[in-house]
Amino acid sequence: MKKEYKVGSNGTTRAIQIHPTRLCNLSCLHCYSSSSPKQRGAIDVALLIRALADAAEEGYNYVSISGGEPLLYPSLELLLEQAKFKGFATAIATNGMFLDKKRVAQLKNVTDLVAVSLDGVPESHNRMRNSTQAFKKMAANLKIVQAAEIPFGFIFTLTQYNLNELDWVVNFALQEGAQLLQIHPLENAGFASAHLMGDSPDRTESAYAYLLSETLQQNLEGKLRVQMDFATRVAVLQHPESVYAAGELPEFDTSLADCIASLAIEPDGMIVPVQYGFSRDYAIGNLHQNSFRQLADDWRKNHMVPFYGLCHELHKTVTDKSQPFVFNWNEMITAASHQPLKRNWNTLRPQQSSGSLNYSI
Repeated sequence: MKKEYKVGSNGTTRAIQIHPTRLCNLSCLHCYSSSSPKQRGAIDVALLIRALADAAEEGYNYVSISGGEPLLYPSLELLLEQAKFKGFATAIATNGMFLDKKRVAQLKNVTDLVAVSLDGVPESHNRMRNSTQAFKKMAANLKIVQAAEIPFGFIFTLTQYNLNELDWVVNFALQEGAQLLQIHPLENAGFASAHLMGDSPDRTESAYAYLLSETLQQNLEGKLRVQMDFATRVAVLQHPESVYAAGELPEFDTSLADCIASLAIEPDGMIVPVQYGFSRDYAIGNLHQNSFRQLADDWRKNHMVPFYGLCHELHKTVTDKSQPFVFNWNEMITAASHQPLKRNWNTLRPQQSSGSLNYSI
């Protein structure tokens, strides 16, 4: 019998983030994928459907479709239909400006959550979105989503300077009937690295935001689910398996979803661990070159050990008492993936151990 491993920060969720295109109607200052109206090209939906069939066999159970703007992907409805058919829970992340009656009708019955970007008060939202109409059009469309009875929530990008707008965001979310408020710290990636350098929340601002979100979770229980995309030093120290740093590595025949809980499929067909922008040195592979199933087999044999080695190295760093109390693990491990490993993990292989991390050559 295969040993079951519960890894990753998402609990029982085993997620695939699909970025089928970088085409977008906006050029947002903080866009991690540098999407814009100038981008072209998209993944063939048949390729994605075949990948999802294999991914379901590998234990994945949640599909989130982003971009770019997913509502501009011509085959979005078909992709969501097939994902539901394979048993996935589904979500899309959108700027909300194209949530008209026709598109919302296409989403109904195939989408479990519509996550709408919200960057603060209307003026702040429009400034971040590079559009004077972004908030007005998004807000007007929320009534259409409500009428269709599709669950929706907001994703609020936290910067060094907008924590004071969170109260307004919470009240707006409650007023509009949102089920979720996800607070996501600005990451120094994509357009943000050029336009918003130094705007990511520092350790003090992050700590304040984390404590505030904890208070909001308690006060809004049953009214609005508040999710904060931060890890804490204490939690990561107590639960190293949540960041792939447990004392024992998965066996090579463990399902991919139990080796790595979150994958991203990028617009060129490349599958990477954790999130968009992860170094391709650790990639599962490209769907244009092989099936998801074969890529998964090759990754377990050739790249799983270095990936876990990378996570162990970062875990040792972030759990040091000199490090911040709260931090964005996904951003940190993505940045670390682009740096040389301190140890040649490629020559090592996992062996079973009930204690600290062991390897055999």
